[in-house]
Amino acid sequence: MAQLSLCNCCSGGRSSLSQVLIVFALVLEIICSFQLSTSHSIVQSLPGFQGPLPFVLETGYVGVGETEEEQDGEVFYYFIHSENNPKEDPLLLWLTGGPGCSAFSGLVFEVGRYIPNTKGYVTEQDTRHRGPLSFINEEYNGSLPNLVLKPQSWTKVSSVIFVDLPVGAGFSYAKTERAVHQSTRKVVQDAHQFLRKWLVDHPEFLSNEVYIAGDSVSGLPIPAIVEEISNGNEGGVQPHINLQGYLLGNPFTTFTEDNYAVAFNHGMGLISDELYESLNRNCKGEFINVNPGNKACVRDMESYKETISGIYVCHILEPNCEFALRKAWRRRSLTLTDQLHKFPILAVPPLSCRSHAYLLCTYWANFEEVRKALNVRKGSIGKWQRCNYDILYKHDIRNSVQYHENLSSKGYRSLIYSGDHDMIVPFLATQAWIRSLNYTIVDEWRQWYVNGQVAGYTRTYSNRMTFATVKGGGHTATEYKPEECLGMFIRWISKRPL
Repeated sequence: MAQLSLCNCCSGGRSSLSQVLIVFALVLEIICSFQLSTSHSIVQSLPGFQGPLPFVLETGYVGVGETEEEQDGEVFYYFIHSENNPKEDPLLLWLTGGPGCSAFSGLVFEVGRYIPNTKGYVTEQDTRHRGPLSFINEEYNGSLPNLVLKPQSWTKVSSVIFVDLPVGAGFSYAKTERAVHQSTRKVVQDAHQFLRKWLVDHPEFLSNEVYIAGDSVSGLPIPAIVEEISNGNEGGVQPHINLQGYLLGNPFTTFTEDNYAVAFNHGMGLISDELYESLNRNCKGEFINVNPGNKACVRDMESYKETISGIYVCHILEPNCEFALRKAWRRRSLTLTDQLHKFPILAVPPLSCRSHAYLLCTYWANFEEVRKALNVRKGSIGKWQRCNYDILYKHDIRNSVQYHENLSSKGYRSLIYSGDHDMIVPFLATQAWIRSLNYTIVDEWRQWYVNGQVAGYTRTYSNRMTFATVKGGGHTATEYKPEECLGMFIRWISKRPL
């Protein structure tokens, strides 16, 4: 990334008027180049929501590319001001997982609340909250889905930029053939470039503390993004970003998470002691790339997959509403992650399923009046998808542990949290790589509480990393346990123990 600065550095002595004018012209050129690569507007109201929005929502685009001059893609974002004190509250850059899921999914489902029933479920107390939005989960009749205010949003205490990355996710779009091909390292580069350009366009937030946040597959690029920003700061790249740390929920970290699913499922009582012992004996802890010549391991894996075939992998206690998954389980060569991501829903799920609300989200975003209200560029994309798994994406960062280690040595804070009913990235897998860092424990394993109830368990390390389980949480813990996760976030972001 080219080094850019809005500062005029004087070397002593008296500058001539011509020198001052030259420097001023250079500064104007830099500012103008950023303005050309960014655009934004305030959204006053949204189709499906009654009345004006009671919070500040901004949408826009930031151009990204291999160089500052050559923009390959346009990254779409939603920015919501903190409802508390936007001038001083932290600023979060939020990436949703996938890869290829829109940040809008994070806005309405992950960093806030899911409304599981109908309009009657939303209480008067709920609607008094000024926070962001969620869909009323009601039978779809072809008309525009309805939106309501939701409590328990992280925007209660922080401003959040929800960014559609990689290019091709959400309303972001490619401008060149090169941008059609995405990768984890490309996400790192684009996120870094995006944030610096965005801050130039929003100088009022330059002094705010900045955290990078996300969940699921975002666990691979986010630590690298934080390191990239940190290295840029150290190298004098401007504007300086007041980077403080990062947050990750149920993060993919080593690409070996599936190996821990067997122990997780045994601990949860989903497979028998005999099968568990046989799996460990015959497969020797390797359950992902099973050697087809190891007949005993292959046989045990077939029994294992059959045993858990009806379980919803995102949250083992919830109904398995993704009907295609039942067929996917029979495809022996696929990992849990592949099974979750590569098969579409074959029928509209019932109202009681979370996936019904996901479909409402998709319907809503494809109404023309919604795109107009969000200031989406006409003709920039075709059908909007909550998660676009057709992006040509290369996982060229397959282990992010080294980034965690480097960031710890630089003193950055981190919060790693795990919904403890997630089979995709079991908390056992997350605990394993954290344990491999060999950091001293400074706050031993203990309960943490919300409203007088145990919300999970936590431990803090000498590298300023806090790990927490979210009791009853699934793969996107903030979606399943919004009140508990909001309490966790408020304490951590204000630098208090959980």
